Amino acid sequence: GERGRYVAVPACEHVFVWDTRKGEKVLILKGLKQQVSCLCPSPDGLHLAVGYEDGAIRVFNLLSGESAITFNGHRAAVTALQYDHLGGRLVSGSKDTEVIVWDVINESGLYRLRGHKDVITQVLFLKEKNLLVTCAKDTLVKWWDLDTQHCFKTVVGHRAEVWGMALLSQEKRLITGSADSELRVWDLTYIQEVKDPDEPESKKSKGSSSPGAEEKTEEDETLELDEHPEERIVKCSKVGSIMREGRDRVVTLGTDRMGKFLACHGTDAVLEVFSVLSEEEIQKKLEKKMKKARKKAKQNSEEEPERSVELSLQEEIQRVTSVKASSKIKSFDLILSPKGELKMVLLLQNNVIELYNLDLSAQVPQAVRVSRITIGGHRSDVRTLAFSSDNIAILSAAAESVKIWNRSTLQCIRTMECEYALCSLFVPGDRQVILGTKTGKLQLYDLASGSLIETLDAHDGAVWSIALSPDQHGFVTGGADKCVKFWEFELVKDENSVQKRLSMKHVRVLQLDEDVLCVRYSPNQKLLAVSLLDCTVKVFYVDTLKFFLSLYGHKLPVLCMDICYDGTLIATGSADRNVKIWGLDFGDCHRSLFAHDDSVMYLQFVPKSHLFFTAGKDNKIKQWDADKFEHIQTLEGHHQEVWCLALSPNGDYVVSASHDKSLRLWERTREPLILEEEREMQREAEYEESVAKEEQPVVAGERQGETGLAGKKTIETIKAAERIMEAIELYREETAKLKEHNAICKAAGKEVPFPVNPILRAYGNITPSAYVLEVFKKVKSSELEESLLVLPFSYVPDLLRLFNEYIQQGSDVELLCRALLFLLKIHFGQITSNQMLVTVIENLKKTTISRVNEARDVLGFNMAGLQFLKREIEAKEEVTFFADATERFEEKKRKRKKKEKMVLAML
Repeated sequence: GERGRYVAVPACEHVFVWDTRKGEKVLILKGLKQQVSCLCPSPDGLHLAVGYEDGAIRVFNLLSGESAITFNGHRAAVTALQYDHLGGRLVSGSKDTEVIVWDVINESGLYRLRGHKDVITQVLFLKEKNLLVTCAKDTLVKWWDLDTQHCFKTVVGHRAEVWGMALLSQEKRLITGSADSELRVWDLTYIQEVKDPDEPESKKSKGSSSPGAEEKTEEDETLELDEHPEERIVKCSKVGSIMREGRDRVVTLGTDRMGKFLACHGTDAVLEVFSVLSEEEIQKKLEKKMKKARKKAKQNSEEEPERSVELSLQEEIQRVTSVKASSKIKSFDLILSPKGELKMVLLLQNNVIELYNLDLSAQVPQAVRVSRITIGGHRSDVRTLAFSSDNIAILSAAAESVKIWNRSTLQCIRTMECEYALCSLFVPGDRQVILGTKTGKLQLYDLASGSLIETLDAHDGAVWSIALSPDQHGFVTGGADKCVKFWEFELVKDENSVQKRLSMKHVRVLQLDEDVLCVRYSPNQKLLAVSLLDCTVKVFYVDTLKFFLSLYGHKLPVLCMDICYDGTLIATGSADRNVKIWGLDFGDCHRSLFAHDDSVMYLQFVPKSHLFFTAGKDNKIKQWDADKFEHIQTLEGHHQEVWCLALSPNGDYVVSASHDKSLRLWERTREPLILEEEREMQREAEYEESVAKEEQPVVAGERQGETGLAGKKTIETIKAAERIMEAIELYREETAKLKEHNAICKAAGKEVPFPVNPILRAYGNITPSAYVLEVFKKVKSSELEESLLVLPFSYVPDLLRLFNEYIQQGSDVELLCRALLFLLKIHFGQITSNQMLVTVIENLKKTTISRVNEARDVLGFNMAGLQFLKREIEAKEEVTFFADATERFEEKKRKRKKKEKMVLAML
C-alpha cells in the first residue's frame, strides 16, 4: 500500500522484503533449494515473480507471503522477467536462449519463442500493441508479433552483447546498452500509423516516390515489398547515442514506472541518472528555441528559420546526476514519489542495500543517502568459524569484521573490525577471542567491550591455522613462514586500569622446511600433527618436538585435518578431493575415500564419536563414519563453495560458511538415520534429475521452428500423467464390475449389494467417472499440457468419452475444452482414423459449442451488469469510480500543511 518504502532482495534461495525506513525485515518469501536469479513485481504491487537458477518461476502473493503459482519451462537460470501492463501475462528469458510467455491468470504457459543464440538479457512488452522486444548476448534485438508468435524484425546495429534496454517516450523510443560507453537510441515508428487509411491499397504498397513509380507492374510491386520484408509492423531507425561516464559494459539499464527517468550502471560504483523530456516539455523547448532563432534572424535580417530548429538527442534525454555508491553496484530500482522526489534503491556487491533520494526541484540535483541496510551479514566471505564452549555463541570472521552470533535467536550481538581473518578460537571462559590474520598477526578481542585488546606479529606470512591445547593453558599456530609457534595465556598489568588483563606469550617455535597449512593437537596433548605444503602430514611429540610419523599419500596439499576424541585416528582432507583416515599409532592409512567433486576445505570430528564432517568446494557438506568408512549423509543447501564449518562442543549443531554469502546452522535431530533409506532417496533424486534432462516429447506434426510449447517434462508432469492413467484404469475396472453386477442382479431377479471401491468411498462414494474428473482437476494448470503429452494414446478414447459426459453436465467447461483441444491437436491423425471415435467427436462438437456459448453469454451478461453498476455509482457520487485516490489525498495533505504554516506565520 505504500510506494518506495519496501524493497525486495534475493538472499540465496529466499527473497527478503525490507522496510527501508525502519531497517527491518518484514517478510521472507521462502524458496526451495535453488538460488534466486531474477525478480519482477506485478503492476498492481500485490505479487512478485521470482526466477530461479534451475529455470523455475514462482509467483508470490505479497500479502500472505505464499507462492500460489509455479511455472516450469526453462532448462537453465531465468535471467529476465517482465509483466505486461495489466499483469495478466508474464514473459521470461533464460540462459537456455529461449523466451516463454506465461498466462498468470490461467496459471499456464502460452508459448515458447526460439531465435536467440545466447543468454537473454532483457524482455519488454509493449503497452499499445501485442508485441514483445527481447535482447540477448548474441548482439541482437528481436521484435516478436505475439498474435502470430513469430519474430518479424531483428535489429543488428550492435557490435557486442546487448546487456539491457528500455522503452521511452510512450514507446516511441528504444534505448539499448551494450559493452561500450554508448547508450544507443532508436526511433520507433509503427507502420500502421504511417499509412493513411483513406489511401487506396495499391498506392500504399507502391509509395509515392516518383512519377514513374505509378507505372510499375504487379511483379515489380511484389519485388519491392520483398526487398524490405522487415518494415512490416515497426520501423526502427537509429537516432544517435548518449555517452555514459563509465567505460565498461552496462550491467543494468532501467526506467521508473512512468518512463520519466532512465538510469544505468556498469561494473563500478556509479549510477548514472538521466531525465527523459515528455512531449509537452519538448514542445516548450522547441518554442523557446524558435523564439531565439527568430530574434537572431531579425537581427541578421534573414528569413524566418521555420524548419531548421530541432532539439538534439542530448537535450531530449538530459543527464541529471551521477550517484556514487559505497561499493560496486549489483542492481537498482527507481520510483518517482508523488512529492516529486526520485527514490533510488541500490543493491551492492558487498551485501548492502542503500536508499538515495534525489530532489528534482533543486537547481543542481544532488542524491542524498537516506538509509542503509547492513544489519547482520559480512561484507565479504566468511573464512573462519568457531563455537563457544557453552554451545551458545558462534564466531564468524571475514576480511573486514568479526561477528558474534547468538545461536538460539540467530541475531548478531557483536561486530568488531578486524584484518583479513583466516583462523579463530574462543579463549577458555568465552570472554575473549583470538584471530589469526592473512598478514601474520594475532588479534585478541574482548567480547564484553567489543574492543581489540592486543595485536601481536606472530608470523611473517599468513597464519593459516590455530589450535587450542587440550589443557587450555595455551594454543599453537602454523603459518606461511614455515614455523609452528607455541603460545601460552598469561595475565599482565594493564596500563589503563588496576585489573590485570589477558595476554599471549610466545614460548617455543618449531621450524619446518615447508609452509604450514594446518595444525592439530591430539586429545592427550602428547602429539602435534602438522600439515605441510609438500602434501605430507608430519606428527611430532609435543614435549620434545621430536619427529614421530610422516603421513604421505595425498597428491595435493592437505588443507584440513582433525584427530578423534580418543586419539586413535587422524582424518586428513586434501585439495586432491580425497579424505584419508590414518591410525595414529603406526601412521598406517586405513582407507582413502573420494569425498567431494572439488577440494576438501574443512574437516572436523563429532565430539565423542568416530563420525566426522567434511566441507568441499562442490557446495556440499558430508558426514562420514571413520570406523566403517561409509558416507552417512549429505547436507545440501549452499549454492557455492563452502569455506569452513564448526561443530558445537556437544555435537548437536554444525555451522557452515560459504562463498554464497550465507552462514547456515544445522541441527542434529533425534530421528534415527537409516542408511538404506538415505541411499534410496539419493537414487530417487538422481532419477528425477535424469528425467528432467531427458529429451522433451515431440508433438506430432509440430515443426521445430520459432515457437513451441511453454512447459517442459518434469517429474511432476510424469506423476500427474500416472495419476490420470490410474484413475482411467479404475474407471474401466469399476465399469466392467458394474456391468457384471447388473448381469448377476438380472439373473438372480433381485438387488444384490454392490461392493464400493475404497478409493471412491474415501472421496465420498462418488461415481468412477466423477473420480476421474476430480483427479483431472487436481493437475496443476501449468502442468496440464505436458501431462497430457506423455499420456499414452490408449487412454485417450476413454478420456474423450468422459469429456463428452462432463461437458454435457456443464462442469468445468473451460478446463475440459482446453484439455480437449490439446488432445485433438497432438493425436489428430489417430483420432480421425479411428472409426469408434467418430460419434464421440460428433457429440463433443455439438455439446462443446453450445456449452461454450452459454459460458460466453453468462460472462457477457456479468460484464454488462458490472459496467451498469459502475455507471450508476459514478452518476451518484459524480466521481470516477476507479480513479486512484492517493494523488488527491497527497494534494489535500500538502494544501492542509500550507494552510497550517500560514496560520502559524500569522500568529
